[in-house]
Amino acid sequence: MITTVHTLVRPLLRLGLIPQIAIGILGGILLVTLSPEAAQSVSLLGQLFVSALKAVAPLLVFVLVAAAIAAHRQGQPTHIRGVLILYVIGTLVAALVAVAASFVFPTTLALDMPEVGGNPPGGILEILRDLLLNAISNPVTALMEANFIAILAWAIGLGLMLRQAGEGTRTLLADLSDAMSNIVRVVIRFAPLGIFGLVASTLAEAGMGALLDYGHLLAVIVGCMLFVALVTNPLIVYWKTRRNPYPLVFTCLRGSAITAFFTRSSAANIPVNLELCKRLKLDPDTYAISIPLGATVNMCGAAITITVITLAATHTLGIAVDFPTALLLCIVSALAACGVSGVAGGSLLLIPMAASLFGISTDVAMQVVAIGFVISVVQDSTETALNSSTDVLFTAVACRGEEDHQA
Repeated sequence: MITTVHTLVRPLLRLGLIPQIAIGILGGILLVTLSPEAAQSVSLLGQLFVSALKAVAPLLVFVLVAAAIAAHRQGQPTHIRGVLILYVIGTLVAALVAVAASFVFPTTLALDMPEVGGNPPGGILEILRDLLLNAISNPVTALMEANFIAILAWAIGLGLMLRQAGEGTRTLLADLSDAMSNIVRVVIRFAPLGIFGLVASTLAEAGMGALLDYGHLLAVIVGCMLFVALVTNPLIVYWKTRRNPYPLVFTCLRGSAITAFFTRSSAANIPVNLELCKRLKLDPDTYAISIPLGATVNMCGAAITITVITLAATHTLGIAVDFPTALLLCIVSALAACGVSGVAGGSLLLIPMAASLFGISTDVAMQVVAIGFVISVVQDSTETALNSSTDVLFTAVACRGEEDHQA
């Protein structure tokens, strides 16, 4: 029996990770079609996979960033500034795309849902204040709660202090970094099983019926995200590299977006992105910092969600929006998106803040948030896939563009 199973499984093991994940997706869809009850029972596979990623990500980021900075030598090139510029440009462009789509395809919502609770921020200053306070949180608490702003701050500080340490200390830190990376590789090998469980359980619990009532809103949001992923992001890549952008774009979508779509967490996808950057042979000193930073501040998908749903609310209430106000909304959405938590549904509670630009009350805005949660099965998955894959894309563009310039 064991020999038979091994014979059947061996060809699957020889496939690459992406084909294995595709088989996991198809298997999950097939299982939920044949037996929804059985599909719910395999949810443990997905929960274990996501939990393992979330558990290893904080310590991995802390060790990698500290090791990369400690090993850095004066004059050694890094590309962080270029990555940050691309993050800002990409997020602003995504917000502009969302504004244009909202005017071309206006959406009307049925605001008759019961009020929902929440604690939306009061404004951009409050978001920036929270980010600053998060950055100086207790490092042990930051690791336990996956507060990546604080993890980055403490890792950078420790790395800077260890740049003057002895060679043995830096070697130990590098060995620890390699060990954590190997643990991540083991976790990622179980991605096909984890995604099989996530697909089966998600479709069995939510189905697609709940999405039909808000199909137009969902179509605008997803359409904007696809446009950004397949049109504007490639244009940015071409602007920086003067090369055909699509091979790199599709590599990032295959290697990062698929897992991010099902984990619905930019933070959980950090190990996947770091592994992808390594396969792309990017500069470790750059991606060790840019990837965890991108999971926190590079939120082009969140900017789209905030903008589209806010303008849907204004259209429903008959509020006229002129171009200067729409431009202000783009900036607010882009800045607010930087404060989005790297977990599922993080962008939705920022909608009331954006809606306050148009005088929309919190009660009405929270009803709009409730609609956002109804469509979040697809919206949040697509948003995370765009956010996470863009982290790798822009990191690769900054690294390769600078290398070409130096050459």
